[in-house]
Amino acid sequence: MAVPKRKMSRANTRARRSQWKASVPTLVKTVENGRVTYSLPHQAKVVTDSNGTELFLEYKGRKVADA
Repeated sequence: MAVPKRKMSRANTRARRSQWKASVPTLVKTVENGRVTYSLPHQAKVVTDSNGTELFLEYKGRKVADA
């Protein structure tokens, strides 16, 4: 593990931390059965029945895992 040789000043620490910025996630717009949904790309989607019960996970139209 790297260990700093000297103490980092408060100003340098804060200047380093200020460079970190959160980025807005890119969402993909899809239309299913007349409903517009937004989801993250390359993520499995939960498939539910009409009652809202989770059935399974789906990715690119294929069943990936049971919920």
